[in-house]
Amino acid sequence: MSNSITLEERIQQLENSLYQAKEILSFEEACAFLNFSKSYLYKLTSSCAIPHYKPSGKMVYFERKALENWLRQNPVKTREQIEMDANAYIMRNQHKKK
Repeated sequence: MSNSITLEERIQQLENSLYQAKEILSFEEACAFLNFSKSYLYKLTSSCAIPHYKPSGKMVYFERKALENWLRQNPVKTREQIEMDANAYIMRNQHKKK
C-alpha cells in the first residue's frame, strides 16, 4: 500500500473540495482555504489588505472568488518572461535611435 494516501491527506482533499463548492467562506474556512493562521488573516482584515465582508459588523466573511483573485495579485515573472520583455524593449528602442 505504498501508493495509498493517509487519512489526514484524504480529509484535507475533501475539505478543499468543500471550499471550492462554497461561494462564501467563514473566517475559519478562509484560514483553511488560504492556509493562513488566524492571527495573520486577522491582521490582513484589520488593515483592510484583503477583501472581506462584515454584514453584522462583527462576523467576517469572504467571497471565495475574491480571495482567489487576491491571491493572483502581483505575479512574479519567470526569467524567460523577463528576457523576452527585455529583448522586446531593446528591439523597440533600436528603431527609435535610427
